[in-house]
Amino acid sequence: MPLVPNRVDVPVTIDESKCLDGCRLCVDMCPLDSLAIDPDTDKAYMHVDECWYCGPCAARCPTGAVTINMPYLLR
Repeated sequence: MPLVPNRVDVPVTIDESKCLDGCRLCVDMCPLDSLAIDPDTDKAYMHVDECWYCGPCAARCPTGAVTINMPYLLR
Protein backbone atom coordinates (compact mmCIF):
# COMPACT_ATOMS: atom_id res chain seq x y z
CA MET A 1 0.00 0.00 0.00
CA PRO A 2 1.37 3.46 -0.88
CA LEU A 3 2.48 5.71 1.96
CA VAL A 4 0.77 8.69 0.32
CA PRO A 5 -2.42 7.18 -1.17
CA ASN A 6 -4.81 9.43 -3.06
CA ARG A 7 -3.14 12.66 -1.98
CA VAL A 8 -3.28 15.50 -4.44
CA ASP A 9 -0.68 17.65 -2.70
CA VAL A 10 2.28 15.32 -3.30
CA PRO A 11 4.91 16.77 -5.65
CA VAL A 12 4.46 14.07 -8.31
CA THR A 13 1.13 12.57 -9.32
CA ILE A 14 0.57 9.64 -11.65
CA ASP A 15 -2.56 9.31 -13.78
CA GLU A 16 -3.18 5.57 -13.46
CA SER A 17 -5.38 5.56 -16.55
CA LYS A 18 -2.37 6.65 -18.63
CA CYS A 19 0.33 4.71 -16.76
CA LEU A 20 1.54 1.66 -18.67
CA ASP A 21 1.61 -1.63 -16.77
CA GLY A 22 5.17 -2.54 -15.86
CA CYS A 23 6.75 0.58 -17.33
CA ARG A 24 9.51 1.73 -14.98
CA LEU A 25 10.91 4.74 -16.82
CA CYS A 26 9.81 7.33 -14.25
CA VAL A 27 10.88 5.14 -11.34
CA ASP A 28 14.31 4.55 -12.87
CA MET A 29 14.83 8.28 -13.55
CA CYS A 30 14.07 9.54 -10.02
CA PRO A 31 17.34 10.41 -8.21
CA LEU A 32 15.60 10.23 -4.81
CA ASP A 33 13.82 6.91 -5.37
CA SER A 34 10.56 8.67 -4.54
CA LEU A 35 8.60 6.70 -7.12
CA ALA A 36 7.82 2.99 -7.01
CA ILE A 37 5.69 0.40 -8.75
CA ASP A 38 2.63 -0.84 -6.87
CA PRO A 39 2.80 -4.66 -6.95
CA ASP A 40 -1.00 -4.94 -6.94
CA THR A 41 -1.71 -2.60 -9.87
CA ASP A 42 1.69 -2.65 -11.65
CA LYS A 43 1.42 1.16 -11.86
CA ALA A 44 3.80 3.86 -10.64
CA TYR A 45 3.07 5.94 -7.56
CA MET A 46 4.94 8.37 -5.31
CA HIS A 47 5.78 6.36 -2.22
CA VAL A 48 7.58 9.11 -0.27
CA ASP A 49 6.64 12.77 -0.09
CA GLU A 50 9.94 14.16 -1.33
CA CYS A 51 10.87 15.70 -4.66
CA TRP A 52 13.58 17.91 -6.16
CA TYR A 53 11.24 18.97 -9.01
CA CYS A 54 14.04 17.99 -11.39
CA GLY A 55 11.64 16.67 -14.06
CA PRO A 56 13.20 13.55 -15.61
CA CYS A 57 10.30 11.38 -14.43
CA ALA A 58 7.78 13.49 -16.36
CA ALA A 59 10.09 13.94 -19.34
CA ARG A 60 10.64 10.19 -19.76
CA CYS A 61 6.99 9.16 -19.39
CA PRO A 62 5.85 8.04 -22.86
CA THR A 63 2.16 8.64 -22.13
CA GLY A 64 2.24 11.87 -20.11
CA ALA A 65 0.94 10.13 -16.99
CA VAL A 66 3.43 11.88 -14.69
CA THR A 67 2.70 15.42 -13.50
CA ILE A 68 5.05 17.46 -11.35
CA ASN A 69 3.16 19.85 -9.08
CA MET A 70 5.76 22.57 -8.54
CA PRO A 71 5.16 25.11 -5.81
CA TYR A 72 4.53 28.62 -7.07
CA LEU A 73 7.91 29.95 -5.94
CA LEU A 74 9.85 27.37 -7.96
CA ARG A 75 8.13 28.05 -11.27
